[in-house]
Amino acid sequence: MRITVKVGTSTLTHATGRMDIRRIESLCKVLSDIKNAGHEVILVSSGAIGMGVGKLNLKERPQDMPTKQAAAAVGQCELMYAYDKLFSEYNHTVAQILLTGEDFHDGVRHNNFVNTLDRLLALKALPVINENDTVSTSEIAVGDNDTLSALVAVSLRSDLLVVLTDIDGLYTADPRKDSGAKLIPLVEEITEDMLRSAGGGGTALSTGGMATKLAAAKIAMDAGTDMIIVNGARPEILYDVLEGRPAGTRFQGRKKLEENH
Repeated sequence: MRITVKVGTSTLTHATGRMDIRRIESLCKVLSDIKNAGHEVILVSSGAIGMGVGKLNLKERPQDMPTKQAAAAVGQCELMYAYDKLFSEYNHTVAQILLTGEDFHDGVRHNNFVNTLDRLLALKALPVINENDTVSTSEIAVGDNDTLSALVAVSLRSDLLVVLTDIDGLYTADPRKDSGAKLIPLVEEITEDMLRSAGGGGTALSTGGMATKLAAAKIAMDAGTDMIIVNGARPEILYDVLEGRPAGTRFQGRKKLEENH
């Protein structure tokens, strides 16, 4: 299988913005094992701005564009250093790919990026993708890494997109506010009610939330790709996903639904 895994800032960092060393070590170990089993893995990783905030000892995520971009420049170094060091311990080579919206909207640039990723996978490398926050502005930004991961998964014809986040999946209501909220194990269609109840952003250091994950799911589903949202607190949950055990919320790709009917 070709698997795209998206990991959010809240999974990679503590509330301070500093790296969650135990979590990121576990993630790299599990992804290395998945590669050892013969799967192709593409990692879409948030965390550059969040880690830059911690490294620069800022009190909160910056609001102005120049400071955001400065934090991203510092944090991206920290992020890739960690991935390179940890994956190397399991004899896997990482490759950094930084993208903007133009890499998806411009046909030539999109083709070049897809060819590069295909070749990296053929060479057994593990691509680590992030938005190029250091240069991205509102005109050329993808906007969030949930959307980026869906665009990457569709562009690279991934068999599955897995989104690791700080919640177990999609619920009937916000489980942080409603104790009666129930996990939804399977979604075959994203409804307007789901979008309305998805709420706003995520943590203080991240940009995503359930709304962006539903938008990403729609992109994946429309292209016939399954997407699963699971809690990234325990990266070993990826084994459950790949071995077909119940985990999180699965969004069923439309092409597969049509084939079943």
